[in-house]
Amino acid sequence: MSRICELTGKGRQVGNNVSHANNKTKRTFLPNLQNVTLLSDALERGVKLRVSTHGLRSVEHVGGLDNWLLKTRDTDLSLRVRRLKREIAKKVATTTEAAA
Repeated sequence: MSRICELTGKGRQVGNNVSHANNKTKRTFLPNLQNVTLLSDALERGVKLRVSTHGLRSVEHVGGLDNWLLKTRDTDLSLRVRRLKREIAKKVATTTEAAA
């Protein structure tokens, strides 16, 4: 399984270990990924995702999974999350039509 955040697309970065003698060797920096269940208000259920802690903080800052997904571009999202976004958008559209 690749170590990429499903929400932000954040992946591994490459850099150098630098010793005291200034020798440089390649290394990778992996994102801090967590398996979490985020609640969707529109779908009224939980969604299991593999998210970086940075992505989790972003979702909480914006006000939940539904708000965050509707504001985010599709290019940053994984295929699973793009499908989830479409599902949420449909559900939100139907509830606003029913209310009007």
